[in-house]
Amino acid sequence: MEFSDQQIQRYSRHIILPEVGGKGQKKICQAKVLIVGAGGLGSPAALYLAAAGVGTIGIIDGDAVDLSNLHRQILHHTADLSQPKVFSARDKMLAINPDIRVVTYEDRLVAQNAVSILHDYDIVLDGTDNFPAKFLINDACFFSKKPLIHGGILRFDGQVFTILPGRSACYRCIHRNPPPNGLIPTCQEAGVLGVLAGVIGTIQATEALKLILGIGQPLADRWLIYNALTSQFRTAHVKRQPNCPLCGDRPTITELIDYDPAVCEI
Repeated sequence: MEFSDQQIQRYSRHIILPEVGGKGQKKICQAKVLIVGAGGLGSPAALYLAAAGVGTIGIIDGDAVDLSNLHRQILHHTADLSQPKVFSARDKMLAINPDIRVVTYEDRLVAQNAVSILHDYDIVLDGTDNFPAKFLINDACFFSKKPLIHGGILRFDGQVFTILPGRSACYRCIHRNPPPNGLIPTCQEAGVLGVLAGVIGTIQATEALKLILGIGQPLADRWLIYNALTSQFRTAHVKRQPNCPLCGDRPTITELIDYDPAVCEI
């Protein structure tokens, strides 16, 4: 592909980076990233990936914009109330960069559709807010051999973890199965500091760009944890577990499972 003069100007601050350059920007423009959840984490990730010029961005979410979303879900504005989140998201992303392609899925990601949706993408970002969804995304990415960038926020704490199927630890290496319903509160139940979504979602977008460009060190086998009250980051080192039921030496999980019919995005 050849850049127009306008595109060269748009991406000039990327292109002058030795680690990116024109070749790297072309990789970005040809990349395909799926964001699961047009909410708190999906919002900053989607905006920055669109601004960066990621050529195709898929976004899946079955919810409509609610007033309680707006303190953290910056893809959506007051005028978007009651509109499907994926359409509100698409409008904002194209407003930033009309050169990209946005594919919308006004639906939930479930066992029946996960593999077919993931098939068309290079990288997946998890912006969901419940354990059943996170386990499904982890498993679907493993079976589809798609890199996954996990993100999570609750109250004042956030985390990011990059999973490279077959090469690094997966989500089940740390958490074998979803906890019982009600054991761990959701953001709706426990609250969340709105700006925390921006911190974590932006790190997820950074991880995606690093993978696309093949630069730096992704957060594979490293669990990045951030506390907004202390402004401290810490890293927990993890590794693939031979007895993991999904990616271990003798896997017992061989197909996708819907643990819960309710999937909520943050």
